[in-house]
Amino acid sequence: MPGIDGKALILAFSALGAGLAMIGGLGTGIGQGIAAGKAAEAVARQPEAQGDIIRTLLLGDAIAETSAIYCLIIALILIFANPLLRLL
Repeated sequence: MPGIDGKALILAFSALGAGLAMIGGLGTGIGQGIAAGKAAEAVARQPEAQGDIIRTLLLGDAIAETSAIYCLIIALILIFANPLLRLL
């Protein structure tokens, strides 16, 4: 394309990729909200099992949160330490 050099094109698509990578954070947030709601319902039905329900909820949230953290790391790498710029 005339007027657009390779570096500008890589930076533009890297910004687009970073934005798409953060969609993973959206899914994680929705999933954790649903899990917390179901855990609250379970504690309301069985208050004596509160400790087990909370422990299971926290473990599930921690595992789900890792995908959002990976998405954030990929987005930060694409924006601030883009390895594709070295290929030019």
